[in-house]
Amino acid sequence: MDGHQPAGSTAHGPWTVDTGMRHTGLRVLELAPGGSQSFATGEREAVVVPLTGSCSVRCGPESAELAGRPDVFAGVSDFAYVPRRSDAVVSSAAGGRFAVASGTARRDLPFRRGPAEEVPVETRGTGSCRRQVNNLASADGFVCDRLIVVEVLTPDGNWSSYPPHKHDEHTADESELEEIYYFEIGRDGFGQHRLGGSPPGPAGETAEVRTGDVVLVPRGWHGPSAALPGYPMYYLNVMAGPHDERAWRITDDPAHAWVRDTWAAPATPSEEGAA
Repeated sequence: MDGHQPAGSTAHGPWTVDTGMRHTGLRVLELAPGGSQSFATGEREAVVVPLTGSCSVRCGPESAELAGRPDVFAGVSDFAYVPRRSDAVVSSAAGGRFAVASGTARRDLPFRRGPAEEVPVETRGTGSCRRQVNNLASADGFVCDRLIVVEVLTPDGNWSSYPPHKHDEHTADESELEEIYYFEIGRDGFGQHRLGGSPPGPAGETAEVRTGDVVLVPRGWHGPSAALPGYPMYYLNVMAGPHDERAWRITDDPAHAWVRDTWAAPATPSEEGAA
């Protein structure tokens, strides 16, 4: 599948993931106990997200202590915003894994910490389409210039990024956004993610995704992501685009958009799992 980058395929120096597109980027850092790593943001703003462990982020004379988590399924983490044109250092006394999500920016915003207790958490879908979204830096929440960063946790056996959708046009109904998916799968399992495919065009492609895998979505239809029975799925979404407006508007695949209407009313026991 074009856009699927298996774990380790983009590793560079201390970064186990080092990838991106024109407007978005993602690096994942593995730190040993007592380790530290510097990075420069250049013309991009960045959000540092602890995946496992806690860390300190220093940016010039300022610093933020991020109380992390044992793993991505254990709860919401603090995070830190690092402005463009900055030099930052991530350090961790106990070690861990830390994501640096980035997006092109034109404004200079202040370095700051995003407390876990202030992150809006929502449930989307119902039945077998139910998933949890941690809105770390959503379009209508934590202030960034263009960058959008959210986490999605899909229970084992459920589907997310569904209905299939796209966001590659700048209109009143849709935002033009690149998107990066970074996956972690519980119990060392695997899941599936689909790109492309909307009638009457060619069929889509489905990739097997495991912990550390990345899928790049520069444009086009994408979804669903499937968490196999027994293996819960986590993904970090990184989005940004070429326009100054910071918004997340999507177009559902017209072949499957009807499914969203079934979520308006609570599912009965017989309907649970039907979607």
